[in-house]
Amino acid sequence: MEVICLQEEAFYQLVEQVVDRLKEKQNITQDKWISPERTMEILNIKSKTTLQKLRDKGSVAFTQPQKKIILYDYDSIIKYLNKHSKKLF
Repeated sequence: MEVICLQEEAFYQLVEQVVDRLKEKQNITQDKWISPERTMEILNIKSKTTLQKLRDKGSVAFTQPQKKIILYDYDSIIKYLNKHSKKLF
């Protein structure tokens, strides 16, 4: 058995490449859970308070795997945007 040693940076680059390849094979183009920063970018909001209000109202789905970590469901954000879009004539 051969042992391969990698520097930390090379290891994480390899992991990212493997994840990207798996996503490509499975036709996954978007992560299910996204960060608050990415959520705010998609919704075009600047305030964390506004994001908190959306959570409190149940407008967007979220998970809280740890006390200070909150992730948002990408699909629910898209549903929220579609629900509030104006139809063309």
